[in-house]
Amino acid sequence: MATRQCAFSRLAATVVISFLLAPLTAAQPPWQICGESGNYAANSTYQSNIGRLSATLPKNASASPTLFATGSVGSVPDNVYALALCRGDTNASACEACVTTAFQDAQQLCASNKDATVIYDPCYLRFSNQNFLASTDNGNPIILENSQNVSSPVEVFDAAVQILLNATGNYAAANSSRRFATGEEGFDSSNPTIYGLVQCTPDMSPADCRSCLGGIITMMPRYLSGRIGGRIIGVRCNFRYEVVSFFSGTSMLRLPAPTSPAPPPASPGEMQDLGQARKSGNKTVVVLAIVLPIVAAILVITTVCVCYFRRRKQTRPASSEQPPYSTNHEDIESIGSLIIDLSTLRAATDNFADANKLGEGGFGAVYKGNLPDGQEIAVKRLSRSSGQGIGELKNELVLVAKLQHKNLVRLVGVCLQEHEKLLVYEYMPNRSIDKILFDPEKKKELDWGKRLKIISGIARGLQYLHEDSQLRIIHRDLKASNVLLDSDYTPKISDFGMARLFGADQSREVTNRIVGTYGYMAPEYAMRGHYSTKSDVFSFGILMLEFLTGRRSSGSYNFDESADLLSLIWEHWSTGTVTEIIDSSLRSHAPGDQVVKILHIGLLCVQDNPADRPMMSTVNIMLSSNTVSLQSPSKPSFFITKSGTYSNPYSESSYPTASQSTGKPGMASPNEVSITDLEPR
Repeated sequence: MATRQCAFSRLAATVVISFLLAPLTAAQPPWQICGESGNYAANSTYQSNIGRLSATLPKNASASPTLFATGSVGSVPDNVYALALCRGDTNASACEACVTTAFQDAQQLCASNKDATVIYDPCYLRFSNQNFLASTDNGNPIILENSQNVSSPVEVFDAAVQILLNATGNYAAANSSRRFATGEEGFDSSNPTIYGLVQCTPDMSPADCRSCLGGIITMMPRYLSGRIGGRIIGVRCNFRYEVVSFFSGTSMLRLPAPTSPAPPPASPGEMQDLGQARKSGNKTVVVLAIVLPIVAAILVITTVCVCYFRRRKQTRPASSEQPPYSTNHEDIESIGSLIIDLSTLRAATDNFADANKLGEGGFGAVYKGNLPDGQEIAVKRLSRSSGQGIGELKNELVLVAKLQHKNLVRLVGVCLQEHEKLLVYEYMPNRSIDKILFDPEKKKELDWGKRLKIISGIARGLQYLHEDSQLRIIHRDLKASNVLLDSDYTPKISDFGMARLFGADQSREVTNRIVGTYGYMAPEYAMRGHYSTKSDVFSFGILMLEFLTGRRSSGSYNFDESADLLSLIWEHWSTGTVTEIIDSSLRSHAPGDQVVKILHIGLLCVQDNPADRPMMSTVNIMLSSNTVSLQSPSKPSFFITKSGTYSNPYSESSYPTASQSTGKPGMASPNEVSITDLEPR
């Protein structure tokens, strides 16, 4: 192993270091870069500030959904800025351990140096007295090369590596909130597969991430040409490739092997044989010229007939919206382990006794029960006249069964016997948020810490639905009554009956069947039927503002209140009197700067234009970082009046409402009901 230490500011010529394949563990020797910003004295304020960061940054990075954290402590001349990033395929505990070790090693390997960078496989850390956090500049990258050479033609191998890294970089920038991706590409018999990994700091925009990666990928032929493995690591982005798998899990992106080169020109003898073959093939061509049109005509006639008879069998109007998932019996049978017998659920709930009823919504009642093994459950029993039919129930079943996240309610089982439609969930002792938040006495249970925990948990759950799960889900009915709380006040998003599945290449959908709850609906959805992940972001913003104020949104506002929630908040935001609208139970102990920050993020989430609302991954970064600058929000002009009518001066005159487009009246759903259906029953 070559010498690893170098001066950060002297890296005008990039340092290339040989390395061997290392496992994903912090036990390996680190690579360090020591800068020339001067030294700090022992037991000085600067050293104390490093200690303060080392106590918080590892935990912040491991607790973040993106495994990334930044921080700053102190004031000039003793201010310290730090950044920690863990590899996207590691876990929280390994991340915390790695960053903790990095702080210790940095102070030993770069003793008394004010600027130090330490690099491991699972993580890297930099701290400095210069504010490098204000820029997305990648600094002077360090290059690590595998000491072995490829046996294939160097130019072909290098080109294949660049194709893989560029494709994986595009995927990381566009499809991952962690700005992380892994990929593999077929190559040749000597090196059958090339594996790649790329990552940017998650606070970078997709464009900045792609630009950063592009800058270091173009360095590959110059510094890593012909090497079977290599890494280039900067402050903001990095990549690695090998001819053996080195990351955890399966590749997120798979590229096919390059196409084979064109065959060499045929010899004269081969040309003669080819001519004979062509003559013998002429008869085949004639036969195909006759048969193929006949076959095509038969297929066209068959297709027309099938479409005609299918159309005659349709009983639903053409305008009705189909469930996002197939409702075939295979959907249920594929998760047969979740089937629970009806007799078991009757015994668990005392035959659905009223004493066990937890509540009742638009689709039916929910009962508490106890399974024979002692597990507490909540049974969602759909009434036979419920608006949620078998299609929506299967949709919810299939969706929730496939989604696994600590902030999504867990499906225990399902029962479809004797005309009963039952979904069984884990029991949430603290019920739904609205039962506590809007109760004058119970809301006192929700101190500032609990409210921040709930807000952050909901944000992580939504990010998983929108960006991190294999499925891309839009909830469409996020509200206080659809978020449940366990015994530790951990939030769990529930009620996926109206959720919609998006393809990876979809960004927006249009419907003429508006479902959801007024007061939480985004303007483009309520007025034009356009929904996207940004529709859920709007609903989340409303939830944040409800948590701050303890007031319901306009969809369920009291008749003695004159203004809707958004207008009221904007009035106080504009006049600098936000403390007057904060929930009275918070005013004595909620930190003023944190209150303003949460209010600011909430207003950004409820902007009229969906493009102006942040993605949930960005929201999570805003919530977890104290260094991210927030842009100024515009006045949210959209709201729904007490009469249930829309008010949006920027859109109302230009676009018809969903009800206008269908010729059917729009009906406002109260907060307790989960669906507004524009089709009369």
